[in-house]
Amino acid sequence: MGTPTFSVIGGAVVQEMLRDRHRELVDVVEHAYRLHGRAQTVNPPSYFLTYPDRPGARTIALPASVRGDIAVDGIKWISSFPANIRTGLPRASAVLVLNDPETGYPFGCLESSIISATRTAASAVLAAATLARGDRPRRVTYFGTGLIARYVHEFLVGTGWEFDEVGVYDLSADYARRFREHIHADSVTVHTDPRSAIEKAGLVVFATTAATPHVHDPSWFAHHPLVLHLSLRDLAPEVILAATNVLDDVDHCLKANTSPHLAEQLTGSRDFVDATLYDVLTGAVTPRPGKPLVFSPFGLGVLDLAVGKFVYDEAARRGRLQRIDGFFAELSRYN
Repeated sequence: MGTPTFSVIGGAVVQEMLRDRHRELVDVVEHAYRLHGRAQTVNPPSYFLTYPDRPGARTIALPASVRGDIAVDGIKWISSFPANIRTGLPRASAVLVLNDPETGYPFGCLESSIISATRTAASAVLAAATLARGDRPRRVTYFGTGLIARYVHEFLVGTGWEFDEVGVYDLSADYARRFREHIHADSVTVHTDPRSAIEKAGLVVFATTAATPHVHDPSWFAHHPLVLHLSLRDLAPEVILAATNVLDDVDHCLKANTSPHLAEQLTGSRDFVDATLYDVLTGAVTPRPGKPLVFSPFGLGVLDLAVGKFVYDEAARRGRLQRIDGFFAELSRYN
């Protein structure tokens, strides 16, 4: 067994390792989901640190372990401070620590807001490709125009999705305008009415900071769109109960007053959950037609580990690790 080493990978190197690897990263995330579905992971509940003097802000610890050929343990420590966007800072900041499953020693610390956005986008695109009925939708609408929406759009386009029209809805007209300018799509419509934004789209992506549901009317989804409910708290229970629901992990999603959790509290049952993404990937369940199809992913720590290990291995292969010599000072029990 070699002497433990410790490396830091900053955001610029993380971006370099991930750049233009959309299809490959969707495969990485799919592999992690399949390992999770086969009980080759450990993904305990997330731990929420909240602040009485800063309502709405929180920091979350996501410990996890992935077996198989990924073989890594670790933890993501991610802060969500919505007030940041008032000063132009992204809402989320994060680090990811990777641990050697044989010794338990941490061997890497990675800037992880990019990894978190990447795994979220790759998960969303994997779900969209898996759940799309027939032809892929040609019209997409984004609710919320921050980092996650940008990454989802980049992953959709980077994996071959083509859109005749991109719709945008955001409470901030400035954010909507800047998102429209950033994505360089041929046809972008900035909506001021949420109903029309949904009714005109075959694919609806929720990537907001909403703490409680703000979309209440199931009739807005009468055209049966595919909904990527990434922010988890946008849809009222009535909308969830009128849809076909696919989750990434049932126990994780039905917590912390997410929209599916509110639906469970309202009905006292989980019968409205039709499948997990793993069920659909393996063909065990085929989602029922004739309803809107809502994918609600909690965002599992095992996905962060899978993408983080991919980044670490690529950085090591390219000689881009920043090793911290002498990080471990006590490497003998008795010196």
